[in-house]
Amino acid sequence: MASAAITAPAETPRVGVRRWLADHPYAAYAIRRTALFVLTLWGALTVTFLFFHLIPGDPITAFIATLEQQNIYGVEAGKEAIEHYKELFGLNGSLFDQYVFYLRQLLITRDLGPSLINFPTPAQVAIYRALPWTIGLLGLSVIISWVFGVALGAFAGLRRNTAASQWLTNVAISLSHVPNYLIAVILVFIFAYRLAWFPPTAAYDPHYEKAFTLEFIGSVIQHGFLPALSLVIVFTCRDLLSTRTLIVPTLGDDYLTFAEAKGLRRGHVIRQYALRNCYLPLITGIAIQLGFVVSGNVIVENIFNYPGIGNLLVQAIRTLDYNTIQGVVAMITFMVLLANLVIDLALPFLDPRVKYWR
Repeated sequence: MASAAITAPAETPRVGVRRWLADHPYAAYAIRRTALFVLTLWGALTVTFLFFHLIPGDPITAFIATLEQQNIYGVEAGKEAIEHYKELFGLNGSLFDQYVFYLRQLLITRDLGPSLINFPTPAQVAIYRALPWTIGLLGLSVIISWVFGVALGAFAGLRRNTAASQWLTNVAISLSHVPNYLIAVILVFIFAYRLAWFPPTAAYDPHYEKAFTLEFIGSVIQHGFLPALSLVIVFTCRDLLSTRTLIVPTLGDDYLTFAEAKGLRRGHVIRQYALRNCYLPLITGIAIQLGFVVSGNVIVENIFNYPGIGNLLVQAIRTLDYNTIQGVVAMITFMVLLANLVIDLALPFLDPRVKYWR
């Protein structure tokens, strides 16, 4: 008697959206990453809102109480002013009502409301005024330090057995662990107060009018040199160590030996083979650093009284200016997450070894 053959049930073919996603793996990968970006952004904004709104204290009541002590408001007028400003700043109702008001302002009307420290100026206007200073200071510092760090790190890795490389590496290890605000204080003491080569505070000379003139641009560069240098020193040392760490293990690989055996010049082998293997983490690193540029450097900007985002955030926190705080944090969160999203979407094109992880 012939035994019956046992056959596995045929797999049901995927149709519709699932079939399209299976045929387009990069599109599925991009959709997953974008959905994760949106979910993370919503979570970060929600946590920020709850954190600052659960802090004890009411900035409006405190502000009106100060005006009452100065006899600017009477008691009755003060109560009416408190109710008016609470409604204006979205502080009326329950915590959930304030949360809905905040999301509606942020996502629909794109109006953060008035800034308490610059009343009645809208919070987004105060942020837009400070943003160019921070982007100019930190953006240039990150790019300059990355270029110098990669170049010096490649030199230190390729010449790792020389005295110059060892000295450069030791200096980088030492300075990379020094806080940039400490370097800023040292630079101010030496070059601003001792030698008087550079101004110690502000972003430009107030005697010059804001315009694209040589005098104003020169004043901006002169005032921004010391804060930028304090950042460049630390960032360069960190990028130097990262590049050296990445390039040293690749120097003994067989594909480099084979490339040199084919007669290729050593400089070409280093640029096109050794450094190319290091680009992926280096590009990821600078993209994340650029995402953090809009956050400003709080302590350095305060040391130099630089009118950037970091300085604005400190002033807003001191007065519990919710609209300005939430606007700054929302912008920082968005830019950092966007930088990570762009990196995730670009990595498969930069390196074919990157898989579309599910």
